[in-house]
Amino acid sequence: MTTIKTKPAGRLTAAILMLLAATAPAATPALAQSVDLQSAAMADAIGDEDAQATSAVVEPEFDRTSDAAEQQQAGDFYCGERKLGQWFYCERPKAKPSAPQASAQPQQSSTAQLKAITKQLDELKARAILEPTEANVIAYVRYQREQLDRASTFSDTWQRALWQNPDIDYTLQRPVSTVAKRAWTENRSATRDQVLSQLGQRYGMFYFFAQSCAACEVFSPILRSVADSHRITVMAVSTDGGPSRQFPNYVVDSGQRQRMGVPLATPALVLFDTVTRKTVPIGFGVMSADEVMERIFMLTNAKVGSDF
Repeated sequence: MTTIKTKPAGRLTAAILMLLAATAPAATPALAQSVDLQSAAMADAIGDEDAQATSAVVEPEFDRTSDAAEQQQAGDFYCGERKLGQWFYCERPKAKPSAPQASAQPQQSSTAQLKAITKQLDELKARAILEPTEANVIAYVRYQREQLDRASTFSDTWQRALWQNPDIDYTLQRPVSTVAKRAWTENRSATRDQVLSQLGQRYGMFYFFAQSCAACEVFSPILRSVADSHRITVMAVSTDGGPSRQFPNYVVDSGQRQRMGVPLATPALVLFDTVTRKTVPIGFGVMSADEVMERIFMLTNAKVGSDF
């Protein structure tokens, strides 16, 4: 609303005019004409400035921009200077933080589920044994059958996956079927014999035996055949000073075993690398010829973990 700046008389006049304007629809034409004449006379008496102010009151013009400015000014006064705060709605009350929704219960892990199945199966079995009613036995058998079906499905899926993914099929490295295993064994033997035929150029063997050792009497002929067939030099060492019929050119132990770190067990077979000057224990006790050759091949030509 436009502010009226008038003298006291002007303000009185404006108030009268506002009352007359409020009752204007009910007034008669004569009365309205009389009022207009009276207003004109009063306007002449109080001057042009008061007349303009009176006219502004009779016919007000609403300025929305001015109203917004006044509201902003009032807000600055009440909120800024007086700091009435949220009680005067200068600051909207802060909403209370909503309680966090209960997070969904995490899904049980597969390991926990499997443990729960095992626990339930044991419980049903124990109940059927302790209380062998028909209902308890049926409950146990049915639950057990469910788990057997699950295990069968897993086994079938496993087998199909191996068939279709050769990178995870171990039987391609070490066959288990009769035909494939025979072919793999023959090929392995040929490769091993080829390696052992050249082994004597670099390696030799120390054979620790004792005359009083019954196992040595059994193993000595076996080692003799392996050494002769693959031309491997064998140095026989007697730990008790007694002779050996298979290795007549033996020597008596004078600290060789201790220097090599060979345990006190006979018979003992140790491979010696003439290039690196290192010893490689092959085994202790009675071994077959095939086992001796396989161990030598593995220790000299296969990396750890490559053959399994």
